[in-house]
Amino acid sequence: MSDEEVRQVSEALDAVEQIDDLEARVRAKSQVMAEQVKRNKTWQQERRDLVFSLRADGKSFRKIAERVGTSLATVQDILRGYSGSGSHRPRKSQDPEDPA
Repeated sequence: MSDEEVRQVSEALDAVEQIDDLEARVRAKSQVMAEQVKRNKTWQQERRDLVFSLRADGKSFRKIAERVGTSLATVQDILRGYSGSGSHRPRKSQDPEDPA
């Protein structure tokens, strides 16, 4: 996806936020959120696959974060197998062989 396509998606979301009628605006937002929920699982899996592939190629955590467009902490979480909300982050392993 090009920067232009990302901009178009962002503008479409901005247009939803600018709907004058509150009820119509909330209904449109609900539809967008429902559609996105369907996509999230696939999108997360694609990101996870890419992170693991880049790591297998020897890329550093920081380089992976830069290439994927996410934070270093998110890359670390993905590689540790964590995909939750932030409130139940796994504890660091006491195993010296575990890089987590």
